[in-house]
Amino acid sequence: MRLTSDEESGLRVSGSNRDGRRGGNSAWAGRRQKRATDERPWAAGERRLPLRTVLLVLLLVPSVALVALWGLATYELGNEYRVQAAQHDLKTTVAPRNADLFNALQRERRLTQEALAAPEASRTALTRQRTATDRALRAFEPLASADTSDGQQGLAAAISRTVRVTDRLAQERRAVDAGTADEERAFTYYTEAIGAGTEVFAAISRGANGEVTGLSQVLFDLNGAVDMIHREDAVLARNWPSGRLSDEDHDLITDAVGTHEYLLKSRVAPNLDAEESRLYTAMTRSEEWRTRVELEERLQASGGEGVVLSPARAKEWRTAADASTARLEELIGVHSQVSDAAGAAAVRELKLYLYSVAALGLIAVLLVVLMTWRLTTVLRRRVLAVHDQAQDLEQRLPRVVTRLEQGEDVDVDAEVPELSPASDEFGELSRALNLASRTAVHTAVRQAEQHRGFERLLQRIARRTQLLIGLQLKKLDELERRHEDPQLLEGLFDLDHLTARLRRYEENLVILAGGQPRRRWRKPVPLLDVLRAAQGEVQDYRRVEIDVEGRPWISERAVGPLIHILAELMENATAFSKPPAPVEIKAAPVSRGVAVEIEDRGLGMEAEQYEAVNALMQEPPQMDVMTRADDVRLGLYVVARLSASLGLQVELRPSAFGGTRVIVLVPQDLVAERPRSVPDAAAGPSPDDAPRLPPRRHTGPRPVDGSRRADGLPVRSRGQAMADVTAPVPPPAGPPDPQDGPAPLPRRTRQASLVAELRAPAPQDSPAAPAPSSAPARSGATIGAFQRQSRKNRAAGARPSAPGTDQSEPPTREDRG
Repeated sequence: MRLTSDEESGLRVSGSNRDGRRGGNSAWAGRRQKRATDERPWAAGERRLPLRTVLLVLLLVPSVALVALWGLATYELGNEYRVQAAQHDLKTTVAPRNADLFNALQRERRLTQEALAAPEASRTALTRQRTATDRALRAFEPLASADTSDGQQGLAAAISRTVRVTDRLAQERRAVDAGTADEERAFTYYTEAIGAGTEVFAAISRGANGEVTGLSQVLFDLNGAVDMIHREDAVLARNWPSGRLSDEDHDLITDAVGTHEYLLKSRVAPNLDAEESRLYTAMTRSEEWRTRVELEERLQASGGEGVVLSPARAKEWRTAADASTARLEELIGVHSQVSDAAGAAAVRELKLYLYSVAALGLIAVLLVVLMTWRLTTVLRRRVLAVHDQAQDLEQRLPRVVTRLEQGEDVDVDAEVPELSPASDEFGELSRALNLASRTAVHTAVRQAEQHRGFERLLQRIARRTQLLIGLQLKKLDELERRHEDPQLLEGLFDLDHLTARLRRYEENLVILAGGQPRRRWRKPVPLLDVLRAAQGEVQDYRRVEIDVEGRPWISERAVGPLIHILAELMENATAFSKPPAPVEIKAAPVSRGVAVEIEDRGLGMEAEQYEAVNALMQEPPQMDVMTRADDVRLGLYVVARLSASLGLQVELRPSAFGGTRVIVLVPQDLVAERPRSVPDAAAGPSPDDAPRLPPRRHTGPRPVDGSRRADGLPVRSRGQAMADVTAPVPPPAGPPDPQDGPAPLPRRTRQASLVAELRAPAPQDSPAAPAPSSAPARSGATIGAFQRQSRKNRAAGARPSAPGTDQSEPPTREDRG
C-alpha cells in the first residue's frame, strides 16, 4: 500500500485536525495555527520574555544589587576586624617577649664589655644574665612559627631576623669566654641583635588602627631611648677599667646622648597622657636622672680629647644609669598598658560596629526584598488575573464547542457574563478580554450550529441516497430471481457488485458526518463470511486471497463495522498494488481476540508516513467534511472512526514483499462463541434452523468448483475461502459417458454461499421447499464457476475421477476472489 501526494497532504491535514479535536473544533484549531504563524515574524524580530521572568528580574536586580553591596560592606568590615584583632593579639603576644629579650641582651652586652675589659674580675653576674637571656630567647623563638598573615607589615621578617641573629649567640659567648673576641666584636654583635629586636618594635608599631599605631610609635621611641642609654652604658663599661675614654667611644656616647634626648623630648613627651606625663616629669626631675645627665654633659664637654674616668664616677654612673633605665622601663610598662587597652577597645568597637552594620544592613536588605516582592506579587496577581481571563477564554471555547457538538444548547450570557473591572489599565484590559470572550463564544456557537446543521443535511442526503440504493438492490434481486440467462446474470451481478460498493461509499459519508451505518445483525456471524462480504465490496476482488485459521465468530454488533473496515483496507491494498499481484488476507485467533492481516505487494510507504497513519488510527480526528473535500484518503478516516468506536486496533507496517501489511486486532469481547442454533458439521445446516433475517446482499466470491467439506463448513482452496452448501452433493460415481452427450449444466442454488445467519427467508409467493430456493447467488465468482463448469461439460473426453475426489480444475489467477 502506498500513499499518493494528495494523501500525504491529507495526512498533514489530519495532524492539524487532531489538534483541532483536542481543542474542540478543527476550524478553531486552524485559526489558532494561523494566529501562531502570524506571530512568528514578530517573535523572530524581538525576544519576548515571560511575565514571571520579567517580574523576577524586577525583584532580583535591586535585591541582588543591595545584597551585594551589603555583603561587600560586611566583608570589608569583617576583614578589617579580623586584621585588627590579629594585630592586637600579635602585639600583646610579641611585645612582652621581645621586650624581655631586648632588655636581657642590653644587660648581657654591658656585662660582656666589663668582662672583656677586666678579665680578672668575677663573671658571676654575666653568667646569671646569660641564663636570663636564654630564658627570654626560648620564650621568643616560638614566635617564628606564629601565624602572622594578618599581622603588621614586616613583623614576620623582623622576628625571623632576630631568631637568625640570636642563633649565633652561643658562638659569640664561646668566643668571649675563650678570649678570641675583643670588646669591639662583642659590642658589634650584641648591638646587631638588639637592633633586630628594635625592628620587631618598629613592626609592631605599624598597625591598621591609627590611634593604636600612634601609641605604639611612642612605645617604640621609648624603647629606642632605653637602647641609647644602654649603649652609653656599654661603651663606658669597657672604658672604666682603663680610666680613659677614646675618641671613637666619645663619639658613640655623644651620638647616643643626642639621640635619646631627641626621642624623649621631641617624640615621647608631647604624646604622653596625663598619667604618663606625670611619670615622665617625675623621672626627669629625679636625682638619679639629673646625675646621669650631668655626667653625660661632662663627657660631652671634654671636647673629644682623652677623658679621664675615675672609679668614683663609675660608681656614680652605675647608680644613675640603673635608676634611669628602671624609670624608663616603668614608663614603658604604663604606656604599654595604655596602648594595649586602646587596641583592645578599638577591636571591640570595630566588632560592635561590624555586627551593627551587618544586622542593620541585613534588615534593610530584607525590608527592600520584602517590599519589592510584595509589589511584584501585587503586580503579578493583577497580570495573572488578566492572564487567567485570557486562558479561561482559551479553555472555555473548546468546551463550549464540545458541548455544542454533543447537541447541548449554550447560553453566551451564562458562559461568559459581563464584568465590571476596575478603571485602571488592567481593568481596561480585562474589559477588552471579556468582550473578546463573549464575541468568541458567540462566534463558536454560531459556527457549531452551522456545522451541525450541515452534518444533519449531509446525513439526510446520504440516507435518502441509501434508500435509493436499497431499492436498487431490491430490484436487482428481483431481476436475478427472474432471469437465468448467463450473460444477463453476469451483467446483473456486476451491477449488484457496483451497487454494493456505492452503498459503502454512502455509508462513508454518513460516518464522516457523525452518523453510524444502519446495517445491523441480530446474531453472530463467522469471520470467514465477514471477510468474504468485505471482499465482495472491493472493486478488484479477484486478487484477494483469504485464509482463515479455525472457525472464529464475530459478535453481531461488530459485523457491519468490521465488514466496512476490512472492505476499505482491502480496496486500499488492491488500489496501491500493481495487478495481478495478490492481496493476501490471513485471519487467526490470538490471545487477545482475533487478528486479521491484510498484506499487499505494492510500493509501501516511508517510515514517517507509517508513523503518521498509525497516529491517525490511534486518535481519529473530528471530521469536518468541508475541510476534507480535497482529501482522497477518506477511507482511512472512516477506518479510524469505526475502529475507535469498536475498540479495534489497526496498525500499518512494512511488508516483507515491499508493500504494506495492515494488522486488525478484534478484541476478545467482540469475538463470539458459535451459536447453539447452528447445526453440527456432520449433519449440515438445516433450513429450519437458519435465522429469518432481512435479506443481506453478499457479493463475496463463491467457490469455483462447489467444493465443500463433508461437514458442510467452508473449505479453502489455494488460499481462497470456499463456501458451504446447504445440501450435500454426492460425488459422481464415475466418469461421464461421452456417448451420452454433454453433461447437464450446473444448477445454481440461491444463497448457497452464505452462512445460515446471513440467508434471507424465502419469498411468500414461492412454493415451499425443504431446501433453499435455487435462485442464483449474487456473486461474480458464481458466474465464473458457472461458465467454467459449462465449458468442462461441453469438452469432449473429460478425465474421470475416482469417487469422492474433487473434479474441479485448480482456480486460475483470474478466478481468485
